[in-house]
Amino acid sequence: MVEVLEKQNELSKSLKSEAKRQGFNPVGIAKLPGSERIQMRTSALQRWLSAEYHGNMKWMEAPRRQNVESLLEGAKSILAVGLNYYVDINRAPGSLSIARYAWGVDYHKILEKRLKRIGLWLQKQRPNCRWKICVDTAPLLEKAWAEEAGLGWIGKNANLINLKTGSWMVLGYLLCTEPLTADKPSTPSCGQCQACIDACPTQAITEPFVVDARRCLAYHTIENRQKELPNAIKSSIGSWVAGCDICQEVCPWNHKSIPSSKDQDIVPKQWILQLTKDQVLSWNDKEWKNKLQGSALKRIKPWMWRRNALATQGQINTKNK
Repeated sequence: MVEVLEKQNELSKSLKSEAKRQGFNPVGIAKLPGSERIQMRTSALQRWLSAEYHGNMKWMEAPRRQNVESLLEGAKSILAVGLNYYVDINRAPGSLSIARYAWGVDYHKILEKRLKRIGLWLQKQRPNCRWKICVDTAPLLEKAWAEEAGLGWIGKNANLINLKTGSWMVLGYLLCTEPLTADKPSTPSCGQCQACIDACPTQAITEPFVVDARRCLAYHTIENRQKELPNAIKSSIGSWVAGCDICQEVCPWNHKSIPSSKDQDIVPKQWILQLTKDQVLSWNDKEWKNKLQGSALKRIKPWMWRRNALATQGQINTKNK
């Protein structure tokens, strides 16, 4: 029995080292079915759905989201990884705002490609092991499992926060049938702070840890398929045309010495840092298609970009028109 545990510990340590070689940090392991905290997070999801805080995101209702074992038969462990997307650079003065997670290459592709390499590595070590990649398109309680694996805690703005790297990270998972050694779950460290709650211009954070997507700028600029944005969103949108980082920008954990990513896949596209209202409104659909190639921003259709831009506070340059 001791020998079995030693081999399990060794494999777990090596797996996390492989994940770090792929550029992930932090990394951690959780064991299925998880602790009581997972049950608590699952109950919280049910309450959130019952309150219809998910708006039109009907995929959040998938029953499989509340039963991780249904994603991979015989799954015993989850490798959770974080990818830092913070780059110490600012957009051009007067340009429109785009959430930092989408400044570089589509993070779904980055995560899937690198997690596949890790899965193949694991398969070489344990030929009978089966595994499955999950990113945020999969019906998985992703932040809850990241918290369970020790990557960070879920903050009052519902983002995952790490002590060293803050909240500027996207998450990925490798489910596997191999028994691995679990890491200690993270301890919440928001304390009495409610900077994110106070800063939200639409009061979308209705109470600590609860976000009503129907009031959220990110939801409306990315997910809302209506021709017109609600008046409450228009009056609060500021310069945000794709997503919103306000609750992360004010978080004290993001004001520390956050590492700036050197990952080439994270390097911002110049047009994203310099986007103007005139450009958004003048580019035709073909130009938008070219700009959005390989970007997570493809989810926002050209007509939505124009709709969002018209609601921003930036002025349209009417000279030479």
